Amino acid sequence: MEKRDLVIIGGGSAGMAAAVAAYDKGVHDILILERTEFLGGILNQCIHNGFGLHEFKEELTGPEFFTRFVKQVEERGIEYKLSANVVGVTKDKVVTYFSGEDGCVEVQAKAIVMAAGCYERNAGAIGIPGDRPSGVITAGQAQLYLNAYGYMVGKKVFILGSGDIGLIMARRMTLEGAKVLGVAELMPYSNGLERNIQQCLKDFDIPLYLSHTVTKVIGKGKLEAIEISQVDERMKPIPGTEKRFEVDTLLLSIGLIPNNDLLDKAGIEASKTRGAKVDSRMMTLSAPGIFSAGNVLHVHDLVDYVVAEGRTAGEGAAAYIKGELKPSEEGILTEAGKGIGYVVPAKLDLDAPGDALEVKFRVSRPSKNVYVVYSQGGVPIKKILKLAIIPSEMEIYKLPKNLLKADGGPLTVSLEPKEEK
Repeated sequence: MEKRDLVIIGGGSAGMAAAVAAYDKGVHDILILERTEFLGGILNQCIHNGFGLHEFKEELTGPEFFTRFVKQVEERGIEYKLSANVVGVTKDKVVTYFSGEDGCVEVQAKAIVMAAGCYERNAGAIGIPGDRPSGVITAGQAQLYLNAYGYMVGKKVFILGSGDIGLIMARRMTLEGAKVLGVAELMPYSNGLERNIQQCLKDFDIPLYLSHTVTKVIGKGKLEAIEISQVDERMKPIPGTEKRFEVDTLLLSIGLIPNNDLLDKAGIEASKTRGAKVDSRMMTLSAPGIFSAGNVLHVHDLVDYVVAEGRTAGEGAAAYIKGELKPSEEGILTEAGKGIGYVVPAKLDLDAPGDALEVKFRVSRPSKNVYVVYSQGGVPIKKILKLAIIPSEMEIYKLPKNLLKADGGPLTVSLEPKEEK
């Protein structure tokens, strides 16, 4: 069996950032395993700009962004294998992968960073009623076809779901000459960033149908039309509100799911995000020495945040390998309170570097004039007023350590309405 200090599963932004950070902390025996033919992950197909404002202080396209990390990996001589499909991970840190070059290989690692990204929900996941013709695909798959391979997926397009990839593809398809007839969103609010709603829909006069969903797919062999309907408060279609659109393509932007199957099979405890439960150093709570970061942990808005999380995981893995980071039963557990969808990390480590600990969360619904309340053991320790807060934007707050007590109970993040005077 091959032996390595650090194995990183996934060669996207989180994986490369973790590798570079670990190397710079003195761990040089590193292997990155990437299942596709290229490093960079999803950014290979994201040719629009908007990346790197936090990390590089300039606006880059996806390929420009990840190319800078590929250069850092190669300058350090970090080994990576492409077309390497990881099929197994154990709590004992044994990684099994297949590749055309090496066949089936088992690697015993001292530490592992899971950075495998996420995948899209498809039509089967939500049970869209009607026929099953060709022409119904995910927005990310359409992005890959168009931007990476140059294939136009359709000329008359409708999009279900207002996630950022769907919004960006509405603009992209329009610029390529397709007619985007509209975007339907099940919720009464968009799930995309406000800037993408403006730049990708409003700037091109593409209608957004809030509180609507697709209620029929029509076509034998090839998509011919769809029907959308308004939904009520229980998300049930309202009879008599049907609208028909003649289209040849339906793009689905209905959510991303952390690609956490390997850790699930290894019996590593997952959180509400479907990613692993981790501490402040991104180490999983149920498997010391296995770390998780990026979209495989929870879905991020910006790749800059993915990189920061990958860097934290890489530094944590290096500390673990060198014996500087020991598993501990101590720490402050976190929980999502009223109005909060999830909180990451699952446990705060008071011994982590710095004077503050990052807490990341998303709200369940859009809210205005509310306080984000951080409570420990039921006692508020910090309240922050938010004039507006929405689910599509991940919140990050650096909670000062001096506000926390090691024996003060769990940290709860919740929303509290501002009292009107």
